Amino acid sequence: MPAVIETSRLVLEPLDQDALRAVAGGERTGRAWHAEFPVEDDRDAARMTLRHLDPVFGCLAVVERGSGNAVGTIGFFGPPDERGAVVVGYGLVPSARGQGYATEALRALVRFAFSNDQVRRIEADPDRANRASHRVLEKAGFVRGRADGDAVWYAVERAG
Repeated sequence: MPAVIETSRLVLEPLDQDALRAVAGGERTGRAWHAEFPVEDDRDAARMTLRHLDPVFGCLAVVERGSGNAVGTIGFFGPPDERGAVVVGYGLVPSARGQGYATEALRALVRFAFSNDQVRRIEADPDRANRASHRVLEKAGFVRGRADGDAVWYAVERAG
């Protein structure tokens, strides 16, 4: 399971298999959840993570320090591939958007990923129409790459 990752306003807490099953099913059990949680993106991420369970590269709840409520998820869609690349995804409940939480959480996740010697590159593929997600990625240091159908690929490489 990934480590707990802390930022000034957030705590990123690993979701175990039981919590992932609950989120995938649209349930709120075992922790303090925001009333809007989970949204469809959270359910999709939990289902994907359950298919590719990894002890390090999993899914984490995005928890507001102030309220103690989980307001979204962030994480990896599996371990590094043969190139050392991992794919990340994230989502927040509507009322938590626009506060810089996604950027803050993503920057912390990038630092965590690059602390692992296996990770050379981090990728994300937001929907082409999701401009807010594009801005989050750019603020977190990702560079826009190729467009592929309805998605646009972004990546950040390990320095050095």
